Amino acid sequence: MPTAIELAEQFQASLVGEASLSFVGLAPLERAQSNQISFLSNPLYRQQASDSSAGALIVSKSDLEFLQANPSAHSAKRVYFVAKNPYASFARMAQHFAKASAPLYAPGIHPSAAIDASAIVPASCHIGPFVQIGPGVKLGERVSVLGNTTIARDAVVSSDTLIYPSASIYHGTQIGERCIVHSGAVIGADGFGFAPDFSATGGEWVKIPQTGRVVIGDDVEIGASTTIDRGAMSDTVIGAGTKIDNQVQIAHNVIIGNCCVIAGCAAISGSTKIGNFCIIGGAANFAGHLTIADRTTVSGNTSIIRSITEPGQHFTGVYPSMLHSAWEKNAAILRGLDKIRQRLRLLDKNKNTEA
Repeated sequence: MPTAIELAEQFQASLVGEASLSFVGLAPLERAQSNQISFLSNPLYRQQASDSSAGALIVSKSDLEFLQANPSAHSAKRVYFVAKNPYASFARMAQHFAKASAPLYAPGIHPSAAIDASAIVPASCHIGPFVQIGPGVKLGERVSVLGNTTIARDAVVSSDTLIYPSASIYHGTQIGERCIVHSGAVIGADGFGFAPDFSATGGEWVKIPQTGRVVIGDDVEIGASTTIDRGAMSDTVIGAGTKIDNQVQIAHNVIIGNCCVIAGCAAISGSTKIGNFCIIGGAANFAGHLTIADRTTVSGNTSIIRSITEPGQHFTGVYPSMLHSAWEKNAAILRGLDKIRQRLRLLDKNKNTEA
């Protein structure tokens, strides 16, 4: 078990308290015990932190001052890790403890896996049961591909990437280092591209071949059942450090910058370009061919139909919920707004005529 001083040095935090105490892991404020670490990043929870049984807390300098000025029964033996960003320090410390309990995928190839003779699979890789790896595929060192996953021809998966069961990696896809692809993700399916050709006597939607790729940078995480379509002629690109939640739809030729976060059920239409460090809430959606500036925040359920050119703005288009009976009354007023506008215009016209 790591000691307080070891953790403080590793995660660049200032230590207040007994350096030799050791800890088994992290826990929430309300459940943490004397051999566990918790964190405080919101001043609203200062009293809960003070009352917590946690043996150590990750805090900011101002929160430390509050806790020391308001001691509790557990304060005497408590250790504090003082950090500029307690939440980020908590996440990094949690990764450290998670490694000890995470599943280990030993190098080796399961007998049921089907691997083309031309594929490059280093001996350090783990290939699970019923995995299919096509011709020309290149895996980096220590890649883990779990059961029932398919990696199609000429795909590249770089070192230390983990692909969970039943993911589908289409041909030509490139995935960077240290990525995580969760179960059911589909990367590189055809984009939704069809040209209309109709006349008075009939016609059809003519499929446009999707000949681009999906290119994913390093340290990207892709949630379960998320779909990222390949480009029509150029590539769909996901920037390094971006984190994508479950059931997100990213269409063909979309470019997403570095270190973005995209919450579940968001949908980004074709050829939209998302800048760096953007935050996209759940079920937000974007029209196609837009450009979104760096550090844009989009609230959940918001529809973006125009480009955003100024960095750092926050957009919300969610109408607050209300009782259904109240909604019906407001909806009736909304339906009549055009008639009201016409009446106001007529009144204004008559007033000007009389003048």
